[in-house]
Amino acid sequence: MLVVGERIHIISPKVKAAFEGRDTQLIQEMALNQVKAGAHILDLNIGPSKKQGPAIMEWLVPAVQAVTDVPLSLDTTNAVAMEAGLKLCKVKPVLNSASAEAARMQAMVGLAAEYNSDLVALTLTDKGIPNESSERAAVALDLIAAAAEAGIGTERIFLDPLTLPVSADQPGVMQTVEAVRIFGQLSDPPAKSIVGLSNVSNGSPNEVRGLINRVMLVMCLGAGLDAAIVDPLDHELLDWARIVEKRDESTAKGKLLVSLYDAVAAMEDLDPAAVDMSDQEQVEIFKTWQILANKIIYAHSFLRV
Repeated sequence: MLVVGERIHIISPKVKAAFEGRDTQLIQEMALNQVKAGAHILDLNIGPSKKQGPAIMEWLVPAVQAVTDVPLSLDTTNAVAMEAGLKLCKVKPVLNSASAEAARMQAMVGLAAEYNSDLVALTLTDKGIPNESSERAAVALDLIAAAAEAGIGTERIFLDPLTLPVSADQPGVMQTVEAVRIFGQLSDPPAKSIVGLSNVSNGSPNEVRGLINRVMLVMCLGAGLDAAIVDPLDHELLDWARIVEKRDESTAKGKLLVSLYDAVAAMEDLDPAAVDMSDQEQVEIFKTWQILANKIIYAHSFLRV
């Protein structure tokens, strides 16, 4: 799995202040910490930044490239800022993101073609996010076709089904997982799939967010996920990914995680017999799968039920 580090994000008050004050040292430390923790790509999310976007990119991209040579994912809806950043990338970047919204598709696909970048393509239309995985797949095909017309092959595309919070759209979680599965079957060679993982736990209490993210990651990997935008400093999250990718069943938890991965891969439910109900951690993993798979109704207190 490709690990895309998410921590340099304007939604963080610390990062927002660093952008405004051009705090190069803080941004460089954040970049290096993520790379050391296992990030293969660094996402630089400046938001819309309607006025200052180009200036922020012109400072931010060189600042990060001065300390690391990992590829950068430039994350903004501002096409002018996007181009300002793309011009400065020394290593092939990722443009994050295009969508099937008419104006955004035209602008961002055109920039990805011009600057030979990889492309994150969101299954989002002018009407919003489709509810069903099959509908998201239809949007993905439109995005693939638009990219092809611009000379962008599927090997350069990351399809993002858009992960919604389990606290707000519980049935939508499995639609996201199933969309990941379908994306791998849409083209030859297949486009890659990517998710913004932490979105699934938005709105949930902080004490359960990490667990929700980790179980969701195992489920998405079972469906064939290629990349995830995550916090690489969540070492347990990356450890779980390693366990299922290497099929490390040397521990009881490892056996359960591999069982969950295999169940999703086979489009089956997780067998309760695979869970040691005397082991609190395994019980919490099982309950988290139940709410993500829409088997029981989500509540903030689901672990205590």
